[in-house]
Amino acid sequence: MEYTAFARTWFLDPKKPALGRYPSLLDDDEKPPALESSLEDIGEYQRRLWANGRKALLLVIHGPDTSGKDSLIRTLATYADPAGFHAWSFSRPTATESAHDFLWRVTPLLPAYGQMVAFNRSHHEAVIAERVWPVRAEESYNWQARYRAIRDFEQHLVSEGTCVVKVWLNLSEDEHKRRLLKRLDKPRKRWKFDRSDIEGWKMRDKYQAYAEEALAATHTNEAPWFIVPGDRKPEARAIVAALVAEVLKSLAPDYPEEHPDVLEEYRTLLAENGVE
Repeated sequence: MEYTAFARTWFLDPKKPALGRYPSLLDDDEKPPALESSLEDIGEYQRRLWANGRKALLLVIHGPDTSGKDSLIRTLATYADPAGFHAWSFSRPTATESAHDFLWRVTPLLPAYGQMVAFNRSHHEAVIAERVWPVRAEESYNWQARYRAIRDFEQHLVSEGTCVVKVWLNLSEDEHKRRLLKRLDKPRKRWKFDRSDIEGWKMRDKYQAYAEEALAATHTNEAPWFIVPGDRKPEARAIVAALVAEVLKSLAPDYPEEHPDVLEEYRTLLAENGVE
């Protein structure tokens, strides 16, 4: 599909893979689109997508721990029709999942036609986190083959009518540190703290390096990566909401039309049954 200039602003440049070269904050004079307006558009056009049942949207959200993936997805779902919207979260593969090919666990959760599905982490964990914390013998991995498999998998989805939008929430080291401490300081966030957060922080540089390689290797015109500044959650939510609204409008600009004869028959049947 064709993206507007606004959307292309956030495209990953494979020639510039280092995430440190992308902003984690908007400039003070930059104003993201109004969040509420975008959320209303998501609600409306997601219903049109559901009503038409011809296309689907897969939204992939990635970023380091504390980057706001959960809260972003909750925000995007504000006005979504639950009949046509689902969200799934992926963590370290279970023993059953790791006994299959790495795409096995995500395939059953892909959107059906008419649906919008958000993945909190995804099959891309198999070329980012799994490089830092392997789930099988390291010599058994072929990372270049996995990159090819992801590109082919997403190309297949697109060719069959599923739009794939991938977002990386770009978090600075200072903000990452601040949010980890916030999880300890605030009781309503403390439950989210896990020992793996410490391990993730210790391995931040390695994780970031693998992410840079993976994003560059899996960014395509058909399934692009968007690098969104993540240090301020309200701005990140506004940018991603605007992107999602734009995509939904292109996938389902109108509700499906019924033939006039069908509508007239429906009115007649209602009238015959006392509904006038």
